[in-house]
Amino acid sequence: MSAAAAPAPLVGRADELAVLTAAAGAGPDAHSGLVLLSGDAGIGKSRLLAALGDHAAARGWRVAVGHCLDLGGSPLPYLPFTEIAGRLQATRPEVMQHLVQRWPAAARLLPGSAGTDTALTEPVDRGAFFAALHAVLAELGCAGPLLVVIEDLHWADRSTCDLLSYLFSRGFAEPVSLVASYRSDDLHRRHPLRTVAAQWSRLPGVRRVELGPLSDAAVRDLVQRLHPDPLDAAALRAVVERAEGNAFFTEELVAAVGSTVVPRDLAGLLLLRLDSLDPDARRVVRAAAAGGRQVRDDVLAAVTELGPQEFEAAVRSAVELNVLVADVDGYRFRHSLLAEAVYEDLLPGERRRLHAAFVRAFATVGSGGAADLARHAVAAGDHPTAVRASDQAGDEALTAGGPDEAARHFAQALDLHPGWGAPDVPDLVRLTEKAATAAAAAGHVVRAESVVAEQLARLPVGAPVEDRARLLVARAEAALLSESATDVVALAGEALALVPAEPPTPLRSRAVAVRAAALASVRSDEEALRWAEEGLATPPEVRVGEVTTLLQTVLARVTERGGDPAASERMLRRVLEEGPDDLARLRVRYQLGWVEMEGGQLEQALETFRLAARRSAELGRPYAPTGADSRVLAGLVAYQLGRWDLAEELTEPGAGQPPPLAAAGLAAVTLAVRAGRGRPAGWPELMARVRPQWTTDGMVGVHSTAAAIDLHGNAGDLDAALAVHDDLVDCIGAVWGTREFQGEIRLAGLLIGQLAGQIGDVDPRRRAELVERGAELAAAASQARAMGRRPEPGLESQAWLARVHAELLRLRHAAGETVDAEELEQAWATAVGAAERYGQPYELARSRARWAAALKRRGRTAEAVETARLAQQTADALGAAPLTAELRPLVGRRGAPEVLTPREAEVLALVAEGLSNREVGGRLVVSTKTVSVHVSNILAKLSVRSRTEAVAVARRRGLLN
Repeated sequence: MSAAAAPAPLVGRADELAVLTAAAGAGPDAHSGLVLLSGDAGIGKSRLLAALGDHAAARGWRVAVGHCLDLGGSPLPYLPFTEIAGRLQATRPEVMQHLVQRWPAAARLLPGSAGTDTALTEPVDRGAFFAALHAVLAELGCAGPLLVVIEDLHWADRSTCDLLSYLFSRGFAEPVSLVASYRSDDLHRRHPLRTVAAQWSRLPGVRRVELGPLSDAAVRDLVQRLHPDPLDAAALRAVVERAEGNAFFTEELVAAVGSTVVPRDLAGLLLLRLDSLDPDARRVVRAAAAGGRQVRDDVLAAVTELGPQEFEAAVRSAVELNVLVADVDGYRFRHSLLAEAVYEDLLPGERRRLHAAFVRAFATVGSGGAADLARHAVAAGDHPTAVRASDQAGDEALTAGGPDEAARHFAQALDLHPGWGAPDVPDLVRLTEKAATAAAAAGHVVRAESVVAEQLARLPVGAPVEDRARLLVARAEAALLSESATDVVALAGEALALVPAEPPTPLRSRAVAVRAAALASVRSDEEALRWAEEGLATPPEVRVGEVTTLLQTVLARVTERGGDPAASERMLRRVLEEGPDDLARLRVRYQLGWVEMEGGQLEQALETFRLAARRSAELGRPYAPTGADSRVLAGLVAYQLGRWDLAEELTEPGAGQPPPLAAAGLAAVTLAVRAGRGRPAGWPELMARVRPQWTTDGMVGVHSTAAAIDLHGNAGDLDAALAVHDDLVDCIGAVWGTREFQGEIRLAGLLIGQLAGQIGDVDPRRRAELVERGAELAAAASQARAMGRRPEPGLESQAWLARVHAELLRLRHAAGETVDAEELEQAWATAVGAAERYGQPYELARSRARWAAALKRRGRTAEAVETARLAQQTADALGAAPLTAELRPLVGRRGAPEVLTPREAEVLALVAEGLSNREVGGRLVVSTKTVSVHVSNILAKLSVRSRTEAVAVARRRGLLN
């Protein structure tokens, strides 16, 4: 007596299985249990019962499963028990024969046992029959624990329910457990099981278990099991949202991934529920499907145009049959997929008429919001109403802190707008400005500019001059947010030419501020200063919005670049103290963080950036340019400070899906941590996400390329490290118009360091080429020193410039050139001092490691060990595996110098010649086992896994001649 083959593995139901197991008495101490299991169709009851059966069978229980079937108006009596008896007769006929001999009434469960189909008729004495069946189950329980499972009681016949009432009332002294399941969503008000189930629940000893929806995490787990190939985030999110925790819905949606409609088979099953409704109730349900997930009572009544009594009766019928659920002031579908299936079943003309009816109803009784009105107006083809409603919906979304939704609403309004000068619709210029602002606030900076550029291109020749000036300014503002190839200075200049200086106006002030910012972005500081001062000289009342703070940040930026960062910092702090910390002041806080970072005040910069990012999120714009950039820079500064766990925490995308640029910035910091810790797994996927955004934000390219150089270099792929560097330089040249940029100093230092560390493994014929390439990189770094925010390199640039010089000497020495040992050691001493002044622990530790190696070459072993120990402390604290491996030849596991013993060096030299352990033993006249022990020690000391890797690492570290 066993259940059918078990279904797919149980997912997300560990707690429910534990509860059900305990209630059924199938725990460590077997005992009787009576359980009613309920839940919506597809929620996972059968899977849970199968898991219960497997668990019980593993503990020595026999499991008997019977099913009720939907046979229309002629259900067979006692069908689930007939199924159980038939299976027992087929598998253990001797047992069934014995039971029937003792309790002849039980023979009625065996069709054909007496030559007639007795199972199709009721027994004459039902009391004797029920008692006999109870006795049969009890005797089976005496022979060993028995679990009886009855599924789908919502289809049960009255006789089966009466029999279950008898069994639930009597219970069992023997270890016999009875678990029965039914669909709670099928138990409408008039369903016969509804009253019976309520009576069973009140019986002593009967436990009721309600199975709720799966958690979102469990649904994601189930999706991954059903769809082993990775799903993109949007597809996965769509399945999770539409499934609403229902396992069967999840399976069907996964099978139809890529389709936006409900799968045909699932839709057919869902629509069967409507067949039980009367015509008025179906009318209400179809209108509700057009209304959306939830519809107000008065709106639905107005749309259906039914009389009050007819409407209430129709709604009550839909609610009683669990199609609709009554909420506080309206109705929603019990399952959103049912709403989708009903909506897809509507005819095209029927949809348009229903949506038009909703537009009229909203005008009469009021709507749930502009977004609802816009949706219905679009579907009804009422474009003027849709434009007005979409405009209002965008405003409401921005006020509520939803820039993504606002951007979609404004974009829809622009798409449906009838054109320039059209009456009874919002002004197209104002709508374009709002669309660009919302897109930027959502983090889609490239889209923000393209929105304005498109409308600017459509502007009629005879359009008002002010309209063109407003669009020019709006495009310039958007272009300043990214590495746009647009000539922002020219745009601002054209706008200024169209707007007179007198009398002062808000538009003129915006144009002046944008002109100043554009000039500062191309380092025309004197002219930028002049325009900033002119803008700040205008009356405050015309400097509306962010104009004043933009002018103040331009002034502070020019002051910093002029060589007075302290004055710049004072200016920015004064601005922050002058008013509330609103969106406009996020720009100021972001600028202040830059000043602190450039000045080596990393702890202060970290807090400033974190505060700006947090405030941006509180204002509902977590991925607005200053907010997202602040979060990325907070992660970067945390990385520089050696707080790598915090860096990963700050750059974790979280529940919300960040826009591509913000996601790339966060991923770049994650890459840096992975490179430092030697965790290459998954980094190609991260890099693939980052690379497309290099043209939008060059700094994302710099940070990700720095990590990629180390990741490629640590893997021994110098060509890939060189290629990713060159790719970035080409990209920067195309976007910025110059191949000289301050980030090249850091990249050159990293890349020359990788060349120096691995040139010993390179074909000797290529070493001269790589040394020459290192010299070219050093020259490029020297050229880039003047490209920073200040006239003289900041502390970070100074540290990297010193590092570049020392790495180039190390490269030449490693390539076999003659390099003065004292000069090399002094270069690294200078690099360490510069790194200490800037305060970046990881790069300081890397410089110390190479200084220690230079000290050791000069014979200053004690100093070398002490310096290496300091670096090792940092490496251990950070979990920096590549640095630890580099330090191991200099510092043993307990701080003693770690070098190969003379014998180990001999063994490794012979291994490097390609000899096997047996051949090495023959050369050294020792046993093969002794050689194997030496090889194991060598692998452990060099922290490698293979003989080939040991030879490569030993050569790179100078342990082999």
